[in-house]
Amino acid sequence: MKLLKPSWVSHNGKPIFSVDIHPDGTKFATGGQGEDSGKVMIWNMGPVLRDEDEKNENIPKMLCQMDNHLACVNCVRWSNNGLYLASGGDDKLVMVWKRAAFIGPSTVFGSSSKLANVEQWRCVTILRNHTGDVMDVAWSPHDVWLASCSVDNTIVIWNARKFPEMVISLRGHTGLVKGLTWDPVGKYIASQADDHSLKVWRTVDWQMEANITKPFSECGGTTHVLRLSWSPDGQYLVSAHAMNNSGPTAQIVERDGWKTNMDFVGHRKAVTVVKFNPKIFKKKQKNGSSPKPSCPYCCCAVGSKDRSLSVWLTSLKRPLVVIHDLFDKSIMDISWTLTGLGMLVCSMDGTVAYLDFSLDELGDPLSEEEKNSIHQNIYGKSLAITSTEAQLSTTIIENPEMLKYQQERQNSAQANTGPGIAGPESSAPKLNSVMNGESLEDIRKNLLKKQVETRTADGRRRITPLCIAQLDTGDFSPALFNSVPILPSGSSMSSHLTPQLSSDSSPGQPSSLGLRPLHDPMLTSPAPNSTAKGLEDNDGMKSTLLLTTSSKIEPMKALDSRFTERSKATPGVIAAISSTAGLTPLERPKDSISILKDAKTKEETSSDSEDKIASINKNLAFGKRKPELLMDGAEVVEKKKKGRPRKDKMAPALPQPFPQITPLAEREPGRVAAPPAPVAVLKLPTPSTQKAFSLQVSMEPSVFLEVENEVSTVAGSKLSQLRCSRDGRDWNTLLPSSMVTAAGSSDVLAVACEDRMLSVFSSCGRRLLPAIQLATPVSALNCSAHFVMVLTAGATLSVWDVHKQKALVKNESLQAILSGADITVSQSLLTQQGVPVIGLSNGKSYCFSSSLETWTLIADKGDSLVQGADFRSCLPSHDAAASSGPLAVMQGRNLNAGRLASRLSSTPHHLQQSMTRAFLENQLASALTLQSAQEYRYWLLIYARFLVNEGSEYRLRELCKELLGPVHKSAATSWEPTTLGLRKRELLREVLPVIGENLRFQRLFTEYQDQLELLRNK
Repeated sequence: MKLLKPSWVSHNGKPIFSVDIHPDGTKFATGGQGEDSGKVMIWNMGPVLRDEDEKNENIPKMLCQMDNHLACVNCVRWSNNGLYLASGGDDKLVMVWKRAAFIGPSTVFGSSSKLANVEQWRCVTILRNHTGDVMDVAWSPHDVWLASCSVDNTIVIWNARKFPEMVISLRGHTGLVKGLTWDPVGKYIASQADDHSLKVWRTVDWQMEANITKPFSECGGTTHVLRLSWSPDGQYLVSAHAMNNSGPTAQIVERDGWKTNMDFVGHRKAVTVVKFNPKIFKKKQKNGSSPKPSCPYCCCAVGSKDRSLSVWLTSLKRPLVVIHDLFDKSIMDISWTLTGLGMLVCSMDGTVAYLDFSLDELGDPLSEEEKNSIHQNIYGKSLAITSTEAQLSTTIIENPEMLKYQQERQNSAQANTGPGIAGPESSAPKLNSVMNGESLEDIRKNLLKKQVETRTADGRRRITPLCIAQLDTGDFSPALFNSVPILPSGSSMSSHLTPQLSSDSSPGQPSSLGLRPLHDPMLTSPAPNSTAKGLEDNDGMKSTLLLTTSSKIEPMKALDSRFTERSKATPGVIAAISSTAGLTPLERPKDSISILKDAKTKEETSSDSEDKIASINKNLAFGKRKPELLMDGAEVVEKKKKGRPRKDKMAPALPQPFPQITPLAEREPGRVAAPPAPVAVLKLPTPSTQKAFSLQVSMEPSVFLEVENEVSTVAGSKLSQLRCSRDGRDWNTLLPSSMVTAAGSSDVLAVACEDRMLSVFSSCGRRLLPAIQLATPVSALNCSAHFVMVLTAGATLSVWDVHKQKALVKNESLQAILSGADITVSQSLLTQQGVPVIGLSNGKSYCFSSSLETWTLIADKGDSLVQGADFRSCLPSHDAAASSGPLAVMQGRNLNAGRLASRLSSTPHHLQQSMTRAFLENQLASALTLQSAQEYRYWLLIYARFLVNEGSEYRLRELCKELLGPVHKSAATSWEPTTLGLRKRELLREVLPVIGENLRFQRLFTEYQDQLELLRNK
């Protein structure tokens, strides 16, 4: 640390009451007593920072001197953007200064030519309202408001965007108000006065939030100022001039419940000023050492009447540095540079001191993005909104409908803060495994005690995640899963997972898990009270999984919406599947196979009321027990395990007891009799022929199919039989070739034979289409409603509409999407509207749009937009419709990631906002292509709510315009009144209440509401 007292900074020996460094660090302002008036001076920072600048005659030290104040100046403060300087004085005025265009050096009136003003600053506005001396002024974050306080016991808030407009005067103090500070997020402003109280006011409605008196009750005597300060992370507010056991302290007030348990002790006389460093720091890493996750901390300087200065870090018990007798009189003001490494202090004795710190002393400052993300995590909602809400609170509501939605919104906000929030302990599974002599339960309890919990304005709890040190046990510790993901279906999934894990991984060997931090810098945690754990790999390296994301670690089925919905029915099975699927090394292939078989059968019988869509039923019934599973009788082939493509990154960690599938044509060249089609390089695996198989193709009504191949031989050709029972009524039919695979819906049934013929029957057994000859054998067959889809081994796709007897998609090649060497099809489904969807092993899902005649991407497991999107605040309260549509099925667990993520990622707010918007627009487009009306409506409402929250008027207006359409019909318009069978104007009626929740859009709201009324009355 370096200390310097530049003697040239002075008000001719008169006291300096205030100092403030310009945000860009090039200049600073001082305010104090002039000859016979108040004086504000602006100085060059260069000569303070650099020796050579100080010695250089040509570099000016003083830049400007302003003598407009009629009496002593008590406070000077730069606005956050650096354009303005506000000063308040004993003349009851607040003056706002702005730099004028360069006019040439002018001399200060009545002085020698040596004191020329280098910069011209002129007073652009004078704020008059106080009836006593102005003691302190403060700009709110984003310079929305300017606050000033006075010995007239009031605090006045001015609208900084429309000077000299006054927003409100806050009354409540009964003594001289001598200090102000804004919370860094702009939700509160705090004031301290001689009436032995510190008051916190809300900016939303300008009412008092808290009144803190206890630490100040013993305070005798007065100080000239009481400059309090709010920490940059918003968690702590530190006051001046408090007492503890009749000793002077600086009181620390916690934002959470405004508790006053801590203080800074040690000064011999009253504390006059406290100033937090604008940066949040983290411990400096020694070169070469692996970075240990350390908690961020803040730095605070305290000045006192005892002429000494102390600097504290919130991570240390004692002060970092104390400087005694720095001045001859009381310290009056402190200002940090924006870099967080320099500090100016001024005193009543008319001098200033500059302290220069190094990174080694304070630590590494977090970047602006990281700071924003801390704010985002603790306080949620976008800062842009909070700044305007208060302005809106004074807006007059012009529209009665608007008033209704505003009131509904307030009521729901109050309802949310009800007692229905159980603590995280209540849902956690009880685990009593012991680690290093301490049971996990104890470890968790201790952690929960330390949890830092805050409440946002709308009553939601925010828990700041804690970092837990590594518990070094060789075996895989279940503590990683001890954090319960908040699942959409409400079932506590991890309670099924954990016991399985702890028992399965044998204590003897350090299991090298398939959990690799997949190459993604932004790993986010599955739940707010998540625990961070390091895992030991068997090569001794610690792959520290810091706050891993469930959406990233493939084997964790816990967040897959398809699984959670059924978890109530078969809890054990799922745990078994997920554990064998890659969480434990499969030492016993035989057992694991039986578990898998077992799981398959159970899974099939489990009641499945949620998924009403026939195509999905088909996928359950089929994907679990397709003929492929029993190739050659005994081996189990890993094929189409739903939704879990095997990632290359995981392959080394999983011993593979499963043989890979070899395409049928390669194994038995003699089988295909037809002339060989021009074989594409892309061969998809085909199911093998079995003697017999059966499957259920529809739940409502229940339809069962039974296939028996080569039942009888007539005149040398073998016949095969297809039997079907529907609601107890049976029918059967014969086919001349062995059937390889079958599929069906409640309307149609399709079977593919070995001779590459496809036959389609009605649900009563009537043949609907003549046998269709396919170019290559069938790889997958799907039916849904009255559509049939075939995926052939030659990687072509066809879809037929059986009712209209026409092709929707004909022999469309998958060449375009199967672009990699080892990419295969992992899933295929057909929606109720006849849209084919193909899921690939690389996590991407495509659907073929017959109107656009092209492949469109609808889901991507590796999509970073999904990881970064945060639309939690925009979700409707009843969120059922979208959990079962084709889009949700293809995106599966990934979607919940965006919903559950507690967003520890350090994405800056504006970037996250853009990612969320892009993601929601993708979802809308995908739902449209998939012709999934329910999901389209669901995402449209979320998107509208997001636009309203973020204040994007252009996009909102465009959306409303598209939904309203032209009011007068004309030949030229191409506007369609419906989309996917939903009436656009009905959708607009649903979107309007959402717009009505934000007062900023009341004109937009009224405009479209009137248009709708007009149309309704036509």
